[in-house]
Amino acid sequence: MSAYVIVEIDILDPAGYEEYKKLAGATVEKYGGKYIVRGGATEVLEGDWEPKRIVVLEFESMQRAKEWLNCEEYRELRKMRHRTAKTNMIVVEGV
Repeated sequence: MSAYVIVEIDILDPAGYEEYKKLAGATVEKYGGKYIVRGGATEVLEGDWEPKRIVVLEFESMQRAKEWLNCEEYRELRKMRHRTAKTNMIVVEGV
């Protein structure tokens, strides 16, 4: 069953985050993931949630998504993301 990683991002260091973006995509692809949403325009339809940036990744399973997040290739990039942005991240199974 497909799984989706959903990330809410507040960029703190724009130049550093741009560098992260250039490098992260290859690790997502290596683990079979693909970007569904990558920072497009958002509009609040209900509630008071006002995310600055949203990223949605699709993987073949929750297991594969977690393998990507914890892989050796992404380890330093994950630290880079943490230095350059405040993030909230979940993984959810698709239907």
